[in-house]
Amino acid sequence: MDTRYNPQQIEPKWQKVWAEKQLDKANNDAIGSETNKKKFYALSMFPYPSGDLHMGHVRNYTITDVIARYKRMQGYQVLHPMGWDAFGLPAENAAIDRNTHPAKWTYANIDNMRSQLQQVGLSYDWERELATCSPDYYKWTQWIFLQFLEAGLAYQKEAKVNWDPIDQTVIANEQVDSEGRSWRSGALVEKRKLRQWFLKITDYAEQLLQDLDKLNDWPSSVKIMQANWIGKSTGAELSFPIVGSKEKITVFTTRPDTVYGVSYVVLAPEHPLVETLTNATQKEAVSKFIEEVKNLSEIDRTSDDRPKRGVAIGASVVNPFTGKDVPIWIADYVLFEYGTGAVMGVPAHDVRDFVFAKQYNLPIQTVITSNSPVPMGEEQGVRESAYTESGIMVNSGEFDGLDSVTAKTKIVELAERNQWGTAKITYRLRDWLISRQRYWGCPIPVIHCPKCGIVPVPHADLPIALPEDVELTGRGASPLAQLDSWVNVPCPKCGTASKRETDTMDTFIDSSWYFLRFADARNDQEIGDRHAINNWMPVDQYVGGVEHAILHLLYSRFVTKVLRDRGLLDFDEPFTRLLTQGMVQGLTYMNPNKGGKDKWVPSALVDPKDPKDPQTGEPLQALFATMSKSKGNGVSPVDAIAKYGADTLRMFTLFKAPPEKDLEWEDADVEGQQRFLNRVWRLVSSFAETKQNDISKKVDKNLRRAIHIAIKEVSEDFDGGYQLNTAISELMKLSNALQDAEDKSSATFLEGIETLLTLLAPFAPHIAEELWSLIGHTDSIHLQPWLTHDPDALTVDEITLVIQINGKVRGSLQMPSRASNDKQALEEYARSSEAAQKYLEGKEIKKVIAVVGKLVNFVVV
Repeated sequence: MDTRYNPQQIEPKWQKVWAEKQLDKANNDAIGSETNKKKFYALSMFPYPSGDLHMGHVRNYTITDVIARYKRMQGYQVLHPMGWDAFGLPAENAAIDRNTHPAKWTYANIDNMRSQLQQVGLSYDWERELATCSPDYYKWTQWIFLQFLEAGLAYQKEAKVNWDPIDQTVIANEQVDSEGRSWRSGALVEKRKLRQWFLKITDYAEQLLQDLDKLNDWPSSVKIMQANWIGKSTGAELSFPIVGSKEKITVFTTRPDTVYGVSYVVLAPEHPLVETLTNATQKEAVSKFIEEVKNLSEIDRTSDDRPKRGVAIGASVVNPFTGKDVPIWIADYVLFEYGTGAVMGVPAHDVRDFVFAKQYNLPIQTVITSNSPVPMGEEQGVRESAYTESGIMVNSGEFDGLDSVTAKTKIVELAERNQWGTAKITYRLRDWLISRQRYWGCPIPVIHCPKCGIVPVPHADLPIALPEDVELTGRGASPLAQLDSWVNVPCPKCGTASKRETDTMDTFIDSSWYFLRFADARNDQEIGDRHAINNWMPVDQYVGGVEHAILHLLYSRFVTKVLRDRGLLDFDEPFTRLLTQGMVQGLTYMNPNKGGKDKWVPSALVDPKDPKDPQTGEPLQALFATMSKSKGNGVSPVDAIAKYGADTLRMFTLFKAPPEKDLEWEDADVEGQQRFLNRVWRLVSSFAETKQNDISKKVDKNLRRAIHIAIKEVSEDFDGGYQLNTAISELMKLSNALQDAEDKSSATFLEGIETLLTLLAPFAPHIAEELWSLIGHTDSIHLQPWLTHDPDALTVDEITLVIQINGKVRGSLQMPSRASNDKQALEEYARSSEAAQKYLEGKEIKKVIAVVGKLVNFVVV
């Protein structure tokens, strides 16, 4: 028998066998009633088909695969599918660069990445595979859009977008660099207004916020990020009459208790009132400032570490609470899209307003103090910093002396009585802009009729397929808009010559419902059988990167709730349990004397024993950083599998760090896992070679204890938060116990071998399957039931009792464990020991301290 471990030989063999036997196929008919199997839906966030797997993919998918395999062995009917998030601008740009069609490029990448995934040994039900760019998938994306339209949750309005003046196209925020330039053309990006499609996610803001409390098995950090993104604020809308006008400026504030301290009002530069209110002397300064602001990104304008700039427009409003006039300014930190596009400036009680007021010498009026007497000088408005806490009201008319929390309510009541304002709840969340003026995306299924207006495409006419004969240049308007034969169609209602919508959908739409489709992925009559969807959903375990904590997860929750309200789903939330795995980091070299991309030196060009820049000879700094092409620190999964085998790669990604922590790739640690699997191979193959037909019935109590400790600990590591790294440590302990066993032909040893392989199977499925067959089994190890430990096997017959004299260890002895809880018995055993007799001779015992199950300490004079 060949005792060498050869993963390159055994892994493809078993992958083929599993596929032929459809070992990982999920059965819709096996769930849904009490008499049938329990279900478990394990899902990884599906990948964008960029061409090759990276180590982040391998880690994500291996974590989910281990969980899926464990649940199958526990007796669950498991759904573990895979698909492709395949639409998007990167594919369109890649197609332009390669002079090919996006579909051809995308499907070639899918074929390649599917093959690579299969090499990892992932237990997917490949019959449910989907790609979001396939018409049989995006037909239902379009159907979902129509559900939103019918519910009044989809609408068109003018909105500002990033416009590249050279490429003559709209680009996403992510394609604008820190200097406000297009990453593609290098042009300064302009802001333009275009009619865009939106989904009313704001209608669900409160539900999305409140239902975070239902997600008990989500990381608290993710829930906090979502809550902050939704950004609920409770306060008031207050109106300030414009001097010399019948109009008013309305602001939203969470601090109505500070309204008596307002010393200016600020409008967003884009606010329509700016043009009409600016007086002649300020027109030039205001126009110049507005032009400067146009070139700033939203991040630049709202960043805390940038100075706030503004200019007065030469107009005023009346503070209705004080009757005093206050000036109107415009400033870069106020955005028209947020709130009312106007804010009230209260420098004494807002850090940003304080800095702004100091910069432009605006009044600072204290209206809240930290204690009842007003500190000296504060009544004159002299402050060194903003006071932002609650306190006692001062300089606030009838509210003086009240605590500011109570005053908030009473000031809002005063405002409502006098029609100066009203209580208000607002959200930072904005409606979801889904329009994209590109080709490679899901077409929006509406038609614009000059008579009927916006007309939804009839459900029977879906999908509205992307045309094949389109010219892609990356410049100008949407490629779809330039294809008259596709754009021009009759109105479905009246037959009038009309035009299709030429915008495609944001790819987040595709990924916000894909988990539903896996329940019945081949259904061409409906989005999926309702019973199948409701039986499989929600996803029991979702695994993916924390970078998707806000948008993808929030949008998925939103879509789920809308479809629930349309009567299509029976559940509120799509993902019961969420695991956000850490990044994979590689050894990275940086030249501190260089800047930008040039500072990174690819690892392949560096001698790790003497790291120097191959171009300049300068010493390099070595650090661990997230693997990326730009840093040149990546490791190809395909190369790693070719060198070490898939099981070794899986074991390393699981063992090196807990799933939620970052993982540092080091060859020595990978080789450590390879050595462990080699030890397992030699141990089991040697047993298989020498195994007798008649296994002795002798029981090795110590070995049996080690076996059942491993079962107990590995099971608890699975059930207690997927501590997969410590589970592998337990496998190593069991392997060592088996290696050290004196009798390798006993029934206990056979139990230990079979236990080791069964516990190993979810982690290293190929070697476990091969060795399982080597010891004589004909059925798959992955069909074996998960083991449960025998509590009696954990009982220890003897304990080691430590003997101490005045706290110092002087010896030990073995005693029956049954007597270890009796302090009197402990003392008697201790007194009879050689150590006690030696060190107690001629000494007076002042005190005896017995610690149950551990030690006896004699305190002597």
